[in-house]
Amino acid sequence: MSSKEVDEFVKTKVLPQHQGIVEKLRSLMKQEAPASEEIISRGSPAWKANGNLAIISTSKTHITFAFTRGAEFQDSHGLLDGIGKTTRHVKIKTLESLNEAALRDYIKQAVKLDEE
Repeated sequence: MSSKEVDEFVKTKVLPQHQGIVEKLRSLMKQEAPASEEIISRGSPAWKANGNLAIISTSKTHITFAFTRGAEFQDSHGLLDGIGKTTRHVKIKTLESLNEAALRDYIKQAVKLDEE
C-alpha cells in the first residue's frame, strides 16, 4: 500500500537523482512485504507490519535503506553495514548500483522475523 504522505516526501525531499532509487525500494517493498503499511516515521518513509520493518533515509550523496532487525539477518550478500545491536543498512548511490536480488532477500528476512 502506498501513502500520499510518502508520495509527497519523495517529490519534495528526495533529490531528483535519488528519486528512482526510492521508487524502486517502494516497489520492492510492495512486492515482498505486501501486508506492510507504508508510513512516515521519524520524518522518513518507512514500512510497518507487526513491528517496523525498514526505513529510508536521504542524504546528498546516497539513500540509506535500513532494516530494523537487520542484525539478525543472514547476510550472504555482504552488503549490510552497521554495528549496533539491532539495525543494519545498505547505502545506495545510484539506481544502477542497487542490488535487487540482495534487497529482495533482506526484505523477505525482515518479513519472516516480523511474523515470528
